[in-house]
This record gives sequence, structure tokens and C-alpha cells, in this order.
Amino acid sequence: MLRRKMTDYLRSWRNTHKNECLLINGARQVGKSFVVNEFGASDYQHFIALDFVAHPEYKEIFSGSLDADTITSRMSLYIPSARFVPHETLIFLDEIQECPQARTALKYLAQDGRYDVIASGSLLGLRFREMKDAPSLPVGYERQVTMHPLDFEEFLWAHGYEPTAIGLLREHFNQLEPLENGINERMMRLFREYLVIGGMPDVVQQYVDSGNFSVAHDAQTQLHRLYLDDIARYASPTERVKARSCYLSLPRQLARENTRFSYATVEKGGRARKFDGSVDWLVGAEIVQRCQAVSSATYPLTAYEDNSRFRLYANDTGLLLAMHDFSLKAAVVGNTLSGPMKSGLYENLIACTLASKDIPLRYWISSDTKHEIEFLIDWQGAVVPVEVKAGRGSTASLNRMLERNDVPLGYKLVDGNVGRDGKKVTLPLWMAMFLFER
Repeated sequence: MLRRKMTDYLRSWRNTHKNECLLINGARQVGKSFVVNEFGASDYQHFIALDFVAHPEYKEIFSGSLDADTITSRMSLYIPSARFVPHETLIFLDEIQECPQARTALKYLAQDGRYDVIASGSLLGLRFREMKDAPSLPVGYERQVTMHPLDFEEFLWAHGYEPTAIGLLREHFNQLEPLENGINERMMRLFREYLVIGGMPDVVQQYVDSGNFSVAHDAQTQLHRLYLDDIARYASPTERVKARSCYLSLPRQLARENTRFSYATVEKGGRARKFDGSVDWLVGAEIVQRCQAVSSATYPLTAYEDNSRFRLYANDTGLLLAMHDFSLKAAVVGNTLSGPMKSGLYENLIACTLASKDIPLRYWISSDTKHEIEFLIDWQGAVVPVEVKAGRGSTASLNRMLERNDVPLGYKLVDGNVGRDGKKVTLPLWMAMFLFER
């Protein structure tokens, strides 16, 4: 069974929330239902799960009055085994996007306060936005959190690494002490495996159980088809073909000098007017991550966002590689890949790493396009640049930015070891998991 950080978050929420339901957002198949089911079964005396996809009839529970007593009474009709003990019962409303009235009911269940309530779903913002008569949302009575695919630390847990061992690695990051070469090389190989496998729980579990990249590839292919099916099913008729084309263009986008998302790469002569809505749909579905350009690398970055320029990254590098021939996996794991595609893959992986920390993704390119920083982070009242090097290349752009007095430090992520030169901190790529921890 995979250990997830979300379980710790759920336990913290249970101990601290007051008259507040929890709503877990996230892309399909990232493990939302699994982690809540495990949490409910282990941490509560009574656990009641309603899946609106598997049991559409459960929608009737929320078809009339939405006060807590009426809702629990109706639940007992559909689920005779349900027991409601104040503060020892968790109610789980799964796939809540299929029952908008259940989303409204969160307000009244939170106000009642006798039972803990967690809801989860995918495409939540999109589904409610597309409804003509969308019900009222429980503003002030739900806490939203996004669940992502497994990050690299969770991937290490799946491989049997104990938190104490990872803590020793974290100390090298905190102290900026180089690691023994053998340890660093081992971690880099695991990081390349993680790039290939990705963080989708079913894929990771099958890989850990079998040790077979081919088995993992089959699972990735199935999930990739599921994402394409979701686009066909849930995107509007005017967007579904265009959204599919934008998504399938990601490998080509990353294999070029990626100054911005190129509509012409999607379709010859493509323009923003045609594809903007499709890109927004993919971002809203959390199938892709948007990295916004900024006109100035100045704090606060949100004030300098340039909406006309952005990059897109896949939400999971394993699914991204599933769009390629299987042979690419051997080139990545064996570290024989070169060229823009290699750089693009590592950029995508670092984008996923930062996104898993709920850090907004932003980048900067100088007006003459001679200087570029892959990621800029607002951190503790200043801008911190992060440059990604698939190898050990030079960092002219980072060096130039670090000459500024308002930039306290910058990170260079490389296929190398830990080091520091003034304000420039060099880290092995896998240590990105330790960046910007709160």
C-alpha cells in the first residue's frame, strides 16, 4: 500500500477544523478516493462512503431538504449499515461533481458539526462553470485542497526508503554539504526512474510490485487513453477536438526551444483565438500545468504576468512519456538522451515537483530572448530563480540575475552534486523535492 502525504493532511484537518468540510480537488486517478477510504476506515469508528458514479441513486439523498437530519435519515435508507455517532463518523461524498446539490449540502453539514465530511471530485470547476443553473457553493464552509500525483519523496517511500533515511538526505540540503558520489548517483538513477514512471498511484504500485517497466508502460497507456476519453466526454463539443490536439502536442512542444506554448505546433497556422479556450479547459481539468511568463522578474511576480505568453507541462511525466515509443524510457533511465527533448522532460518534472507544493509556475525570458530562467518563485518577500539543467551546463542567465541586490539567492538544478558559489546554490535535480518547504 502506497503511503501518501495527503493522509497526514487529513489527520491534521480532523484535529484542527471547526465547522468546515474538506473538498479534495485533483486530476483523475491521483488517488483521492483511495486515501480517503483508507483514512475513514482506520481513523473513525464509523465511515460512510457515497460514490455518485458507482451509485447514481445516491443523488436522491440530496434532492429535497438539505438539513443534516434529513440527509442522514435518507442515507440510512440507502445504506442500512450506516451509523451516525457525533465526532466519530466520517461521511465521504465521492465524485461530487456528479451531484451538485451535495456540494451545496456541505454548508449545512458543516453548520451542524456533528459529523466530519470530506468530498472529492475531478473537473469540479469546469463542471460547475458549464451548468446553466449551478447551485450555490458553500462559501466559508469548505476548505479546498488539491491532491497531486506522488512526488519524488512519496516515490522513495514506495521503494522502501524510510523517512529517517530521507531526513539524512535533507540534512545535506539544509547544510549544503555534498553527498558521497555513490549515494548521489543512486538518487539520480531513482530520479530518472521516477521521471519515466511518474506519480500516478496505479502505475507506481505496478512498477514497485513487478520491477518491470513494460508493465508500468501498459498501465500508463491505459491512463493516457482515459484522459483522452475524459476530453471527449467532458469538454464541450466546440472544444473537445482542439483540447485533444493541444494535449497531444505536448511532446512536440517540449522537443523544441520552448520559449512559449506554440499554437502553430498544434496546427499549422494555429492562433490563440482558436485554441485559448481549449488550453483553459486542459488547465481546469488539471491534465496540464500552466507556467505563466512574467515581463519582469520582480516581486510580487503576479503583478508582472504576461497573459499572452505561457508554457504548458503535463501533470505527470509518466503519462507524457506514454505518448512516446517505449524505447524512450531506456534512453532516459540510461541517461543517453540528449538535445532539447531531454531538457524539456526535466523541466516538466521540476514543474510537477513545484506544482505538488502548490507553488504557482512562472518563467522569464529577456526581451532579446538571450536570457531565460525556467522558474521564478515568490518566496519570503523576494524572487528566487530556479534554473534547470539536464546536464551540467553554464548558467549565464542565472549569474546575471544574481547580480541584482533584490535577489537573495538562486538555485541551479543539475546532474551533479551539492555546491555553493556566493548566492548561487547548485543542487542535484532530485533535491528539488526539498525546495521551498513550509
